[in-house]
Amino acid sequence: MSNSLRISPLLIAVLVMLAMLAYLNWPQETQQQQRRGGETPVTVALVAEQPFEIVVEALGTGKANESVVLTAQNTETVQHIYFDDGDTVTAGQLLLDLTNREEKARVHELEVNLAEAKRQLQRIKNLVNTNVASEQLLDEQDATVQALEAQLDVANAQLSELQVRAPFAGQLGIRQVSVGALIRPGDAITTLDDLSIMNVDFSIAENHLASVARGQQVAAYSVAYPGQAFTGKISSIGSRLDPQTRSIQVRAEIANPDLKLRPGMLLQINLQKEVLNTLVVPEKALVPIEDKQYVFVIEDNKAKMVEVRTGERKPGSVQIIDGLTAGQLVVTEGTLRLSNGSAVRILNPEVRA
Repeated sequence: MSNSLRISPLLIAVLVMLAMLAYLNWPQETQQQQRRGGETPVTVALVAEQPFEIVVEALGTGKANESVVLTAQNTETVQHIYFDDGDTVTAGQLLLDLTNREEKARVHELEVNLAEAKRQLQRIKNLVNTNVASEQLLDEQDATVQALEAQLDVANAQLSELQVRAPFAGQLGIRQVSVGALIRPGDAITTLDDLSIMNVDFSIAENHLASVARGQQVAAYSVAYPGQAFTGKISSIGSRLDPQTRSIQVRAEIANPDLKLRPGMLLQINLQKEVLNTLVVPEKALVPIEDKQYVFVIEDNKAKMVEVRTGERKPGSVQIIDGLTAGQLVVTEGTLRLSNGSAVRILNPEVRA
């Protein structure tokens, strides 16, 4: 008796599968039946001819207009420091002195000797005018003065090598030395950057080369300042393409009066290539099927699937080259619930032409 009531596990599995299939398919069939008897709500957009800006996007790195790491020319200890971290300095401003007592003493000695030699030269000139001294003595003293002047120039040059001055106006970085420290040629003292203008180097593909020119406007964006555009212009274009990437390097200059941009920043560059006057639809209206693109066009309150040929794209919009005409309505929301010939109810009728 118990053997006759035993149910096969295979039979149970089959019954469960049939129940699941009935559960999954019944709502879809019900919805399809409801749609056949009613209208599918959709949102539409008007196909219109409008300006369509073609923008070339690239990534670039910010560079200061002028940038240098300040170092010493001689091995010596630091005697005086005349700057603080982040100071704004002018061209030629004295920043640091190395120990220079010997060089200063040599300059002073030569200045005294030169002054005495010039005094003697003037005295001999007076004697020559009265025929008391010879022309030869005058020439010898004049040569002595010139020799001392040359020696003084050399001594001043040696003294200046023990000073560090700003080669151009800009902003200093963080100080890397202290008074009394021994520094050698090549040791970093600080950095100096001219931030009034930022250079941005970026690369564009070969097919965009004909669309760029010196003086062309660009816009740069940084994650540090969301939504803020920094405008500039192309200052130079590379003379050759990279044979590996088939791209060319471009440099843009961006005015930086507020010093917001800093060297090393990653910047997104938008370069306007051209402005087309063309048919444009929202990108979400497209229905991709395999390698083709379709849209649903509203005709007599019914959806008609139409194949289109697309062109350029930008976020949210796409150029339509063929398949639509101005004034038509295309479905932008609700496309997944539509099929060819479905009746529709437009939720935003105000967009009608």
